[in-house]
Amino acid sequence: MPVFFFDIGGTLADALLAADDSLTLRPRPRVMAVLDSLGEDPKGILSDPGTLPPATVAAALHEAFPGRFTDDALVRWGPKGSRSPFDEAVASVQPPGSAPVACVFVGEDPRERAFAREAGMRTAAHPVFARAAMENRPVLWTRIELPEGRELSDLAVIANAAEVVPVHVASARLVLAMASTSGVTALQQAGFTTDLRGSVEDTVAFLLRDNRPLPAVEAFEAFAGAPPGSRPDVEAALRATAVFGYVADELAATSAPPVASLGPAPGGVYLAAPAGAPVEEVHLPGAKPGHTERLLPDPALLDFRTEAPPGRLAAAFGDGLPSPETIAAVRAAVTSEVLSRHVARISGIEPLVEGGPLKVRSRDASAEDNARVVEALARRFEDLGLTVRLHPFRWREHWLLNVEAEHSVPGADSTVLITAHMDSTAANGDFVDADGDPRPYDPAVDPAPGADDDGSGTAAVMAAAECLRGLLDDGREPTRNVRFVLFNAEEQGLVGSKFYARAAAAAGDRIAGVFQMDMIAGRQQGSSPVVEIHAGSLVAGPVVSASDALGERVARTVPVIDSAVTVQQLTGPADPAAGRSDHASFHERGWAAVAVSEDLFSTPDGDPGTGTRQYHTPGDTLLDQDHNPEFAATVARSVIATALTFAGL
Repeated sequence: MPVFFFDIGGTLADALLAADDSLTLRPRPRVMAVLDSLGEDPKGILSDPGTLPPATVAAALHEAFPGRFTDDALVRWGPKGSRSPFDEAVASVQPPGSAPVACVFVGEDPRERAFAREAGMRTAAHPVFARAAMENRPVLWTRIELPEGRELSDLAVIANAAEVVPVHVASARLVLAMASTSGVTALQQAGFTTDLRGSVEDTVAFLLRDNRPLPAVEAFEAFAGAPPGSRPDVEAALRATAVFGYVADELAATSAPPVASLGPAPGGVYLAAPAGAPVEEVHLPGAKPGHTERLLPDPALLDFRTEAPPGRLAAAFGDGLPSPETIAAVRAAVTSEVLSRHVARISGIEPLVEGGPLKVRSRDASAEDNARVVEALARRFEDLGLTVRLHPFRWREHWLLNVEAEHSVPGADSTVLITAHMDSTAANGDFVDADGDPRPYDPAVDPAPGADDDGSGTAAVMAAAECLRGLLDDGREPTRNVRFVLFNAEEQGLVGSKFYARAAAAAGDRIAGVFQMDMIAGRQQGSSPVVEIHAGSLVAGPVVSASDALGERVARTVPVIDSAVTVQQLTGPADPAAGRSDHASFHERGWAAVAVSEDLFSTPDGDPGTGTRQYHTPGDTLLDQDHNPEFAATVARSVIATALTFAGL
């Protein structure tokens, strides 16, 4: 009889930590059905509790999965940074002198699966494939093409009943997924075309985008012999080949394990990367923000939300313009001085905690200060009387946390999110070794102040929470829940927001709209003030018009705050930020979302943006000449006034 060992976080369940350190585990989609389908086969846990006492995690496990993990001898806690825990798990179930017992490890982390495989265990990247792993049936990266007349909802019916787990919906016609051989058969019998791209094993998927123009000569030669109407497919294939070639060469130069192409993706290429291939650290020349996106497996990815479009949700609030009272409250609470104080503390100009000794060196996901900043921001939210929850997730060998703070309204129909990302990077900086020779950025030790990216957005979220506190103290009450969320590891491929949105969808959250602020303080001296409102979605359906409606509300508020500011509304798949900031993680789930930024992207005519010139460098500081707190206050006020109005204030 085989023994199945499961990881918990991200594999079996999504975790939430409350301010009192209590833990709640929410089972992921299809997990209960998988566990029950394994019947009497022994089931255990092989999971890292991080800093939490194992007893706390065990209690949450048994509450979330009653009667599923009854053998305490099969529940094993501890770090999994080597093969040793997996060797020990195998040894623990081997009766002396008897035939070897087959052991299966089910975990989302590819590095852990690699260690488990070295220890002789069979592995699965998702619980849906636990039985396939036990039976040694391969699980493959699969491009699923939908024929004319078939909808994503049709595919969902088949996928949710088979060994199929989607990881990305490219369009209404193409989905990238994991599928066992039996899952592939089910898809084909249902009339879907499958393009198999190799074994999943110990790999994860990425989408890498390339915003550069195609080389003229190569494009001309490729298009010359192409049949009429096939140009988009030829261009996509050409771009995918170019991006893959660049990334593969860059990784090979660092002796990283090779990556595999999974074919063309929206604006770039899909990659399968084994554990140890640092895809997030490869930056295409001239790459714009958000060019790398980590993809997560999720059976619910095809179950699009059916939320009412914001146009209908907002009908009760008139024309959508903020009231004079809300404008006055926002102007008083969200000032350049307030924003600068927040930025100073999280970017190292001032101590992180007033009167304390620590000054932040970096908020990079690999830096020690990242966790300290999380703690300080969470404490500030608590001081404002908000309900604070931490959302842990795993990135490489690090436990990271998203921070959520909410004011709940009894009977509210939905929730409005005001968000930013708290992490930083200086990957574009120039660094030298002890001999003065150039060396790569070391995220664990090099400074990455990130005052604009995205200290400015983080400061705006904190100011928004302080503004709400003032409104509540004055006796005003929203009609919707207001939730402030700070995402981690955005710079590593939108990882934190991906985990957050996936968990929110699994929990059945009703999200009316997401307002993301990503880089709002950059304005070059002498330039005209320009704010970009990005509503463009790569996901088809109601989310497109819903996000455009949110963007329109922000656009109408900006001149109320400052009539001298020019608004660039960017919508549709041509939006240069489509898929490139944390708002895209919510588009993927069908929720209305916008990202608001400084003049970051070039115009359609090719004119460069007038935002910061210190993007992803150690020079992105509060003292940089391109950092303009007054401009940041204008952008923040516009977004916050819109969001609070949308919440019913």
